[in-house]
Amino acid sequence: MAGIDSTVPAPPHTKAPLAGVPAAAAPADAAPAPGALITDRLAGWVSDLTTLHELTERLIRTSGLDEALHEILGAGAALVGARRGLAVLEPADGLGPASTVGLGLAHADLGTIETVPRGSGSYGRLLDGLPDPADPTRVPEPIAIRDVRTEEGLDPRHREVAARLGYAASYALPLATEEAGRLGAGVWLYDEPAAPTDRQRHLVGLYGRFATEHLARLLQVERSRTQVSTVAEELLPSRLPRVPGVRLAARHHTGPRGGGDWYDALPLPEGALGLSVGSVSGTGPSALAAMGRLRASLRAYAVMEGEDPVAVLSDLELLLRLTEPARSATALFAYAEPAVRRLVLAGAGHTPPLLVGERRTEYVETSLSAPLGMLSCWEAPSVELSPEPGETVLLYTDGLLRRTGDPIDRAFARLHAAAASVPRTDRDDPGAVADHVLRTLLPEGLDASLEGEDVVILAARFD
Repeated sequence: MAGIDSTVPAPPHTKAPLAGVPAAAAPADAAPAPGALITDRLAGWVSDLTTLHELTERLIRTSGLDEALHEILGAGAALVGARRGLAVLEPADGLGPASTVGLGLAHADLGTIETVPRGSGSYGRLLDGLPDPADPTRVPEPIAIRDVRTEEGLDPRHREVAARLGYAASYALPLATEEAGRLGAGVWLYDEPAAPTDRQRHLVGLYGRFATEHLARLLQVERSRTQVSTVAEELLPSRLPRVPGVRLAARHHTGPRGGGDWYDALPLPEGALGLSVGSVSGTGPSALAAMGRLRASLRAYAVMEGEDPVAVLSDLELLLRLTEPARSATALFAYAEPAVRRLVLAGAGHTPPLLVGERRTEYVETSLSAPLGMLSCWEAPSVELSPEPGETVLLYTDGLLRRTGDPIDRAFARLHAAAASVPRTDRDDPGAVADHVLRTLLPEGLDASLEGEDVVILAARFD
């Protein structure tokens, strides 16, 4: 790897005997044969290159900040010869996110270490150190504390914590570069007084520079993801309406790149309610903007002619074709009359609703139709649904099915099984029904670091 040079001391190797002299008869202080030292150094450099290559390959496969910090801790421990440590993410610009992870340390141990005054703790000195006025981009030097008991200038609390946790020395490496700035620090703890060798320092320094650049990329992705998620949430209802005869709950999770899924619930004249879910093709800010425009337009059409869901979606299709010719969208709109437990709904290329009740769990058969924007003129018949008292209608986007990673037919079967297994004690709460479906269908949760689409569930329980 670039950066390893001959000025780094070579690791000790067995000395070769002199030419022509039997090994047993060679003097103890005999010099290596010509070329043996170069061979040993080359072998050491090849070994270092192999180690760094393997460690950086493992690091580059991480896709989340905490996952990367854990990988950095493990790799650093192997390079400096320690078995415990902690990594602190604390970007110098103060925009976050901030995080602390440990290796061989319990959560309580990390809390205990954080009670050490930052000016005394090695990573605190790296994070709080003022930039050099002559060179603000200068990366701070690593800090080695060879023996906590005898090191000068340490706060008594530092020695107390070290004794309690059973470590005697530490080595702190800044996670910073001139380009990325200061992102945090890694600290490795030794059980006995010790310090890394020059070669270990050199290798962990090379690894640390690469790790910082990788962290900087992940940090940028995480901040962009947070911004997209915030915009998406702002475009969706901040609260659901209260309409007699029905209780509502919604769950929305934005994908890593930000999709165009939406849900809506709109009170209509005479105690009626408009329910909609949909998805715009594409990802990122442009898809979010298109989603916001379509959702706002659908609300206007619902107020004007909500009792006819086919007319609402036909108007939406015309708008999409005229204003977003390069996009398509799926949508489902339902006109609900909670007082008489009646729904009239129409779908355009959208997944069918799921009816969940005490005596039945079944998909609502909607007419097959193309998504909006796919045909020159869209129209499909509506269907009518009459839920029983206590039944819940689940509207959702196809991201819920795609997140399972299963073929679509198996994903539908799993969704049906998840809805059918809702405990009786949870059936009265639409939010509990939605949460149970999410937990059952996606037991490992929604990992934001994984590629995936938005997930939307809108649950309506009828009294």
